[in-house]
Amino acid sequence: MHKPILLQSLRNPIFARLYAAQTVNLMGDALTWVGLALLAFELAGDRAGALLSVALTLRVTIYVLLSPVAGVLADRIDRKRIMVVTHLCRTVVICLLPFVSQVWQIYAIVLLLNCFAAFFTPTYQATIPLAARGDDYPQAIALSGATYQLLGVLGPGIAGGVAAFLGTRQVFFLDGFTFLIAAFLIQTLPSQVQATQQSVPRGMKKTLQDISIGTTCLFGQNRENPPLLIFDRARR
Repeated sequence: MHKPILLQSLRNPIFARLYAAQTVNLMGDALTWVGLALLAFELAGDRAGALLSVALTLRVTIYVLLSPVAGVLADRIDRKRIMVVTHLCRTVVICLLPFVSQVWQIYAIVLLLNCFAAFFTPTYQATIPLAARGDDYPQAIALSGATYQLLGVLGPGIAGGVAAFLGTRQVFFLDGFTFLIAAFLIQTLPSQVQATQQSVPRGMKKTLQDISIGTTCLFGQNRENPPLLIFDRARR
């Protein structure tokens, strides 16, 4: 029996590991936000909605500010290193959430988490064509996008069930463990996923030009409703 076309890219062991890391990462994100919602209600009660709205605003703002910079760095620094370091940092930060006792601490942690997420997401997207080449590439892109959409729907429900079983604060330790697993999977990738331009000398002027181009693309690809586009990309 043949595998569905969408899954054939998983025959590539390099992409399969990268895809597994993405899937674990998405489940970790779901655990993060479900846990944050429960923690916000525990700390703020009726003001939990306002707390979460500020947290989401911080998330989108950080993504808009940092993702163009991250995209440029992904072309100059070892991509595997960026992804591993950001996941390890997220593991540490997530494991601070069980000890939060003030609302401002949630804001600070959300800020840190999304600084690292803003570097991981564009780097991951830039790594797919290096991990899946030729005929595997379109299937890899399709599978990655489909998984993102599927877990966007199913992930919060699964995370809610896990949180109900483990408890509001304990769920963050499992959350941190998911990012640790993702970091391990990425660390096993070969060196072919490193930046392709890191040996090319680039001055500050050229770097700033690249950041400007990335920012223009971020805001310019959807002229009808750029805020929705930005929010969707921040969720990734």
